[in-house]
Amino acid sequence: PTECFLSRPEEKQESTVKAKRRKKKKISDVLQKSAPKPGAPEDLQNLLAQHFGENRSVIEIEELQLPDSCFLPANDLTHSFSSYLKEICPKWAKLRRKHQEKKSLVMLVLCSSALRSLELIKSMTAFKGDCRVLKLFAKHIKIKEQINMLEKGVFHVGIGTPGRVKALVEQDALCLNSTKYLILDWNWRDQKLRRMMDIPEV
Repeated sequence: PTECFLSRPEEKQESTVKAKRRKKKKISDVLQKSAPKPGAPEDLQNLLAQHFGENRSVIEIEELQLPDSCFLPANDLTHSFSSYLKEICPKWAKLRRKHQEKKSLVMLVLCSSALRSLELIKSMTAFKGDCRVLKLFAKHIKIKEQINMLEKGVFHVGIGTPGRVKALVEQDALCLNSTKYLILDWNWRDQKLRRMMDIPEV
């Protein structure tokens, strides 16, 4: 009898089905290849335009656009927090002495989390002098306590999260009329390497 060799087409089919899976680019891979880039006023302006672009008319979006004169120089990643504050606010001692209003702050710093807020409070000791700093976040601090503190005492700096600051403003517990500086902790990244504006809740 003659030998018969049968080909196996099934194996070929299996090999064609197994396509190479593309690796998703992780933010950590992208950051390792590129140098850290400090935030700029255009970043915030573009973010506001994207956020409000779908729901607002052209005229409303134009009203929301902030002129460049509203912005102080951004931290170019060479400064510590205290040295940056000294550069943008050289007359801090005078501003601090003049401020006597309750329910208001001279400087408001917004960060992505309570832990980051505590870090910034510790790192600004060289700048703040004897001014009073108020913690504006939800972790272990009830909103009623913060409202009472704002009503009874004079505070110069508030450091906290956008959610808690928004809640205090909506309840008329915090007035922003005398606020001279609004600082966004733009460049800092958390454990997941997200900046403040990368977090959907913010």
